[in-house]
Amino acid sequence: MNNIPSVNLNDFTSGDPVRKQKFVDEIGKAYEEIGFVALKGHFLDDALVDKLYSEVKKFFALPLETKQKYEIEGIGGQRGYISFGKESAKGKKEGDLKEFWHFGQYVENNPKLEAEYPKNVEVEELPEFNKVGKETYRMLEKTAKYVLRALALHLGLEETYFDNYIHNGNSILRPIHYPPILEEPKNAVRAAAHGDINLITLLMGAQGRGLQVQNHKGDWLDAIAEPDELMINVGDMLSRHTNNKLKSTIHRVINPPRELWGTSRYSIPFFMHPVSDMKLDVLESCIDEDNPKQFEDITAGEFLNERLVELGLIKK
Repeated sequence: MNNIPSVNLNDFTSGDPVRKQKFVDEIGKAYEEIGFVALKGHFLDDALVDKLYSEVKKFFALPLETKQKYEIEGIGGQRGYISFGKESAKGKKEGDLKEFWHFGQYVENNPKLEAEYPKNVEVEELPEFNKVGKETYRMLEKTAKYVLRALALHLGLEETYFDNYIHNGNSILRPIHYPPILEEPKNAVRAAAHGDINLITLLMGAQGRGLQVQNHKGDWLDAIAEPDELMINVGDMLSRHTNNKLKSTIHRVINPPRELWGTSRYSIPFFMHPVSDMKLDVLESCIDEDNPKQFEDITAGEFLNERLVELGLIKK
């Protein structure tokens, strides 16, 4: 596959069984072949998106010493601010050319998970920042729920198979700022080639050239969304759970041409994680003679911890 297919969630939620099945078939085929789709019909409206970008730009424009107040030690970067160059791709020693923020789950009626997850960090200088972040988190979580329902049907599971695993799940909303590039980067790019850890990722801000996806022949394809589209890709947890039937695709954010080095880039991915005790054991329906079981049994929490160590966010 040499391009990113576009699908419309309105087909799935239309109440028309033919349109619903069309969406299931389209997204299932795309995720088996390239692992990415551009999605229309999500639950974000333009006003919320504009407000979020406005708040995010205001936050990253704050003085470094102000932002560093919100860099919390000892939680593996799971909440608050993560400063420039701190994160690197798996197996790469150079830090990515980015700084970012993490909003996490707003737990409902579950004291155990409230104790397990770090608390969200409030930015006192920007009273709207956290409010808009929470609203966006909720809308992206809702969108992700319907995408996973379609994938459950594609896999021959109950439509609501994922619902209980993602309710109060350990999902993360990550506004990213790629600052202007001031000097020739030494082996560093804005985000080095990587696969995502989680079930699925919903990406806002893929409208300009920068995000690239590697197809199964090893070619890099530009992934550029329309203004009303989110890019949504399969993460390693879902790939593992489906015995690689649904593909977690390697992707990267390349540096812009030299004439655009003086510009910032912003993007906002939502990493949909399940609760940490979800078993990622390979689904029986995804194992057969041609596709023997490829992965050891592991929980989502164990897998996440392994990967945060590999990314340099948690020290052994």
